[in-house]
This record gives sequence, C-alpha cells and structure tokens, in this order.
Amino acid sequence: MSLYPETLAAHLGREVTTVCHCWRLTRTDGWMAGYTDHDRPLISGATVFAPQTGLAASEARDTLGLAVDTVDVEGALSSDDIGEEDIAAGLYDGAVVETFLVNWRQPEDFVLLRKATVGKITRSDGRFVAELESAAHALDRPNGRYVSRTCDAELGDARCGFAPDNPDFTGAGTVAAWEAPSTLVVSGLDGFEAGWFAHGVLSWTTGANAGRSERVEEHRKDATGTRLVLRPRSGMAAAEGDTFSAVAGCDKKFATCKAKFANALNFRGFPHLPGNDAAYGYVVDGGRFDGGPVVP
Repeated sequence: MSLYPETLAAHLGREVTTVCHCWRLTRTDGWMAGYTDHDRPLISGATVFAPQTGLAASEARDTLGLAVDTVDVEGALSSDDIGEEDIAAGLYDGAVVETFLVNWRQPEDFVLLRKATVGKITRSDGRFVAELESAAHALDRPNGRYVSRTCDAELGDARCGFAPDNPDFTGAGTVAAWEAPSTLVVSGLDGFEAGWFAHGVLSWTTGANAGRSERVEEHRKDATGTRLVLRPRSGMAAAEGDTFSAVAGCDKKFATCKAKFANALNFRGFPHLPGNDAAYGYVVDGGRFDGGPVVP
C-alpha cells in the first residue's frame, strides 16, 4: 500500500510535476511555524508555509531495519521567526520537524514524508545547520540504569521523593552585577550558607530569560557578597535587576542525601558497592577490615 494519496500518486506519474517541500516546525513550548522551498506562500493542512526562508534540505535516505536515518536542514538566518539568540538559548533543541511533499498547484494534495526531531545545531558564517534525527535514533541511546555509587535521580522527582519547595531549600534573589561571563553577584540569598545552591537549579522570573532554567555550578559567599557560577552556555545574558528563584543543589552523593536532605531511604545509587580499588586492593597496616559499609 502506497503512503501517497491517490491524486498525488497520479500527479507524480506525469512527465512534468509541480511539487515542492514544506517543513512544519513545532518547538517544545508549542510555538509552530511553516517553511517551504517554493517561491510563494502555501496553505496546506491548515498550516501556512512561508517562502524564501533560506531553508534547503540535504539528501535524505530511508533505510530498512534499525539503522538511524538523518537529514540536514540548512539555511541562512533570513526568517524573522528564527533568531540567533533563540537558537543559542536552546529553544529549538528537541523541536519536531515534519517534512511534507506538496503539490503547489493543489496544496490539498500532500503527504508526510518523515517526522524527526532537531538534534545538533551548528552555526557558521551567518547560517545554521540543524541535524534531524528519526525516531530510530532513540534506539541508539543508552537505556536503563547504571550501577554506580552516586544517585541517578533528579532532586524533587518521583524517584527522589524529596519535596524541595520547603523554604529551607528554596530562595529568591536579584542580579546585582555580572562579574564574569558565567558568574553573577546576587542579593537575597544571604541567609544560606556557601555551597547550598551548588548543583541546584536557577529559574529566571523576570527579564529576557524569564521562564528558563539554568544549572548552578558553584555557590560562593564571602565578605564581598554572594556569587553564583552558572553552567557555561551561549544565549541571552541576564541584566542587573533580573530576578530569579533557586532550588538547593544535590551532588548525588549518599552522605549529602543523608545529611542535607534526610532522604537516605530514597537514595537511588549503590553507595556500598565495592569498586575496582577494593577488588585490586590488598591488606596493609592501618586498614579497616571490619565488614562495615564503604560509605557510613
């Protein structure tokens, strides 16, 4: 059975055809836009596809079996819908791209060729190249759990079971100044000890980044003020006066889970698992060989 509608299949059987490609882009936040390599706007399937956006597709191959299919969509940043800042901020990461073959003389005749997600995006010389990954790409990712001494849950999720909305584990602050590309001086967190928000999550509540979250690498505190070091990223920088909320961080260690969060019973790691050091170790004076746990 052909995936092409009967009318479109009949059209493709002619010596001269009037078909073009259309792309419908749907971001994870629900924003949607349509683009086409035709020279006029098209309305197909209740979507308006804009022309002359600078988009072009590379060769696409569909393979049998479980091989991963990929195709590149390349284009200049000529569409008002696609901004350099949005790409840098990761708004298009994981977006869904549907590729259609459309008869531009009869736009109601179309077929969905493939559905993919946006993988790696590279930018150079004023243009972008987005790699589209097929559904089979998920089969190429590691699945299941790794046996390790550290926890593999995220603080506050169902597996962790800890509720971080307690005032002792959340704070709100304001950016006082930028000290380095990823270091900001903040106010409002003076009541928390140094390192409390390290490995935590910072969510912007106002400013150009409102609604976005970032990972905190370090939380420093000294006589000159409180500083948060964010995970390096490219995108829109926050401005002085922007506000945020922060959730305490967890370094995934059993000792931290037990002492900081009193959540040892829900620890999702294997802290007492002997490692290679135990397997290749040997008895020496001063060693402890009482059968006790590796991590107290």
